[in-house]
Amino acid sequence: MTTCGVHMVLMVIGYLSYLLMGAAIFQALEEQSERKVKREMVDQKRMFLENHSCLSEEAMRNFLQMMMKAQQNGVNLLEMESLNQTNWDFSGSFFFVGTVITTIGYGYLAPRTAGGQIFCVLFAMFGIPLNLIVLSRVGKRLSSCTERLDKLLYKQGIEKKLVKFVTMVFFLMMGIFLFLAIPPLVFHSIEGWSYREGVYYAFITLSTIGFGDYVVGVKSGKPYYRFLVALWILFGMAWLAFLFNLLTNFYTDTEKKITKVHQKRKAAKAVKDIGNGTPPVSPISEETVALEMNCSTQQTMVLLSEQDSMVPSM
Repeated sequence: MTTCGVHMVLMVIGYLSYLLMGAAIFQALEEQSERKVKREMVDQKRMFLENHSCLSEEAMRNFLQMMMKAQQNGVNLLEMESLNQTNWDFSGSFFFVGTVITTIGYGYLAPRTAGGQIFCVLFAMFGIPLNLIVLSRVGKRLSSCTERLDKLLYKQGIEKKLVKFVTMVFFLMMGIFLFLAIPPLVFHSIEGWSYREGVYYAFITLSTIGFGDYVVGVKSGKPYYRFLVALWILFGMAWLAFLFNLLTNFYTDTEKKITKVHQKRKAAKAVKDIGNGTPPVSPISEETVALEMNCSTQQTMVLLSEQDSMVPSM
């Protein structure tokens, strides 16, 4: 098997191992909690029917089904203050279209009319590519900012590796502060969430996972709150995409360095075997052997020149 094939197999094994590890951890963390909630709900249902003997179990089931259907349609009857309150005002609609083109898709709110569903398909068809273009442009702008910071640090006489590390840490900390640390404080004040829940919502939203278990603006009656959150999502996604790009480049560069070192070792061993008259165990390309021999020749020439320079002239 070639080196590329080995790397592919190892990558697939690592990928599947990561998924299996995640599944096992989530099962250990969440399974017992879900079973506990189910037992509590069964007990609550039984006690409710015992205390309200005039209500049949079938009538209660029909009422719960109606509540669940209303919840699926984005109507929370427990928190609805008046019939005039709607999720489809302008700020709510703006927030919805933002979740469509960013592919977050919370799932708590969706168009129910035929016209709304058809328009949603057409709107997403053109809006998603437009969103990708905007994120790409914002990412390029952030990249230009990193290049300016790199040049500024280069002028200070800092090493290249240290400059890249400092740049990554700077943008990482700035993004965490602006998009993951400060917004949860706002969510805590307006939504009543804990700080941990706010951080969880921020990352799940900006990474476009969008479970829909936490959604802003459901309880708040502020008209422009969701509009501002939609703008935060746009710029936060651009920062997170930029961060993921930096990490991807870091992993790619590391893999290239490891592959290069591995190829040099194989080439050096092949050259040594050829010099000893032993055929190489693994097939090595002629270009790689030539490269290694060229490097060895250059090193020999450098050593000879250094020795000549050390010999005093007669």
